[in-house]
Amino acid sequence: MTYLLALDQGTSSSRSIVFDRQGRVVTMAQREFRQIYPQPGWVEHDPRDLWHTQLETAREALKQSDLRADQIRAVGITNQRETTLVWNRKTGEPVYNAIVWQDRRAEATCAELRERGASDTVLKKTGLRIDAYFSGTKLKWILDNVPGARAQAERGELAFGTVDSWLIWQLCGDGRHVTDVSNASRTMLFNIHTREWDDELLALLDVPKSLMPEALPSSAAFGRMKTEWLGAPLEIGGVAGDQQSALFGQACFTAGMAKNTYGTGCFMLMHTGKRFQVSENGLITTAAAQPAGAQQYALEGSVFIGGAVVQWLRDGLHAIKSSSEVQALAESVPDAGGVVLVPAFTGLGAPYWQPDARGSITGLTRGSTIAHIARAALESIAFQSAALLDAMGRDAVAAGGVPVSELRVDGGACANDLLMQIQADLLGIPVVRPAVIETTALGAAYLAGLHSGVYGGLDELSKQWRAERTFHPTLSRERAAEKMAQWEHAVRQTVAP
Repeated sequence: MTYLLALDQGTSSSRSIVFDRQGRVVTMAQREFRQIYPQPGWVEHDPRDLWHTQLETAREALKQSDLRADQIRAVGITNQRETTLVWNRKTGEPVYNAIVWQDRRAEATCAELRERGASDTVLKKTGLRIDAYFSGTKLKWILDNVPGARAQAERGELAFGTVDSWLIWQLCGDGRHVTDVSNASRTMLFNIHTREWDDELLALLDVPKSLMPEALPSSAAFGRMKTEWLGAPLEIGGVAGDQQSALFGQACFTAGMAKNTYGTGCFMLMHTGKRFQVSENGLITTAAAQPAGAQQYALEGSVFIGGAVVQWLRDGLHAIKSSSEVQALAESVPDAGGVVLVPAFTGLGAPYWQPDARGSITGLTRGSTIAHIARAALESIAFQSAALLDAMGRDAVAAGGVPVSELRVDGGACANDLLMQIQADLLGIPVVRPAVIETTALGAAYLAGLHSGVYGGLDELSKQWRAERTFHPTLSRERAAEKMAQWEHAVRQTVAP
């Protein structure tokens, strides 16, 4: 048997999963880590927590599987994207906490860039909108606000990386400073046409080029792990940002195929093949995970608060004791009773791009209960995703294509049958849940397997994808349109005039 190890470093936990050659989960280990909120709108992680929990879960997964490290053919890494780290090249010590993708502290810098007329340049070169979501302005904040950081950077003493680069630096221990094109494409500093760090964009944010890692294809030789970590010098053969990795793990390899990941946030990607397409409907263009020589793109819509709204019900409102209880609570009422919850806790992402929006609950009556709010919370995840797919459909038609005909889903919240049925009803197309829902980690394993020769090509991987359940729409299109209109009305109320 041939096995692959995927390291899946997420926003709230680190996981390690061993897969067999058929893409089946052999064993999995997971550990949560601390979330740091220094002030409203700021979100940080301790870089050491990311590294230590990831290593611990890798060791735990191997132990649970009764496999030796030398039975692992290759390692793949997938990671929370846009989260920004800077560390000292000599000591390996971070100069500041990791600034998480959800963090909004760089919004003032973004506003200044927009006022300077940089939006078109950034969009054409990177496919991205100027937003504090992306890594570039977070990096600028560290250089401008951490004492001594800019001077050290200008002397070439510091390294920047997204989480994948940080983990590779730690795992290989030889100063290996690399990333892949899918992660690089999320920085607002990377030209996704030339696949190089762009001098004009670096100058725009006053970032020294010496900070930047080498950007490789997603399936490539990223380095070998130190033997001391797992017991063998395993090769890291695949790296991709979590959402591009999920697109790959869902076998969405051709234009028009789409997936939605239901995690802390929700992230919908539609493959556009070799075509770089600028969205006219509030989406962004990103580099898809790609083997060497294959330039691939995708349209993406990002929902900042997806499954995190269920965590808020648990930790903020104390409406439930565990996240698994939300479906039963929501199903205790036939509908939301007119309640609409817009979870704009950190602003609204695509297709709205309203950084100043704040969460709201509308439609409350004397008869509203916590069950109605719970159902509205689940519906908010589906509403936001439906808005994304509608935008993608309009972009696809404008480019001469056809709207998405089915949506493949993954992530923890896709196990919620009620949520998936609500999603199918709003979209009006089948929602397909795969047999293996750990597709983010699976994508990283597949990329590593391609590089190491476990798989012969994409056709072989396509044949391995299997559906577990398909949710078909049961709601009339008229009623779905009414519900979406109610949602859009609530969204408008979250934004100050």
